[in-house]
Amino acid sequence: MPAQTLLSVLRAHANPANVAGMGRYGINPKGTLGVPMPLLRKLAKESGRSHGLAAELWASGIHEARILATLMDDPACVTRRQMDRWVSDLDSWDVCDQACQNLFRYTPPAFAKAAKWARARREFVRRAGFSLMAGLAVKAHTASDAQFEAFFPLIAEAAVDDRNMVKKAVSWALRQIGKRNSTLCAKAIAAAEEIANRDSRAARWVAADALRELRLIPSRAQRAPR
Repeated sequence: MPAQTLLSVLRAHANPANVAGMGRYGINPKGTLGVPMPLLRKLAKESGRSHGLAAELWASGIHEARILATLMDDPACVTRRQMDRWVSDLDSWDVCDQACQNLFRYTPPAFAKAAKWARARREFVRRAGFSLMAGLAVKAHTASDAQFEAFFPLIAEAAVDDRNMVKKAVSWALRQIGKRNSTLCAKAIAAAEEIANRDSRAARWVAADALRELRLIPSRAQRAPR
């Protein structure tokens, strides 16, 4: 299905009421049509993978077209330059997270980009760094503990960032890394406890949010049937 046809389908399903509802969750209404995710996933499945088509959809600037692009692009074809270009375009947390979870975490440069973006100044680029860490913690099954331990200093560094979209992603990354195994769980708890001692309201929030979940992981493991 050509890009213009897909864009026409998206526009035909525009729903201003959905856009208003999305705005209440902090989603940028600019260029947003209000098309539901089930339809985007259906279109992606029907269209199949296409690196070129994904590029056209992203270039449209339409919110849902960009999410569709993350579902349709081929991770093997994604370049470092493309990843940097796409994150520089981000203006909403949901497109940020969809790009990281649907596409970027499956690319070869994922670990390097997570580390790079975690130190970015721009809000959604920095969020992408930690969203990508969280995604890698779930899907990078063959990655070593050391690769995730390398993220702890970046998490501690960003914990003082009081921007809502950043601090939530920092906590998310810390929690997901801790869920990988008991070793990383213990190290994530230790990292969160150190963050809690920082003279920063944002850091204390990140630590409290992460520890609420991390401290339950060992007890859940003990209760799990053997």
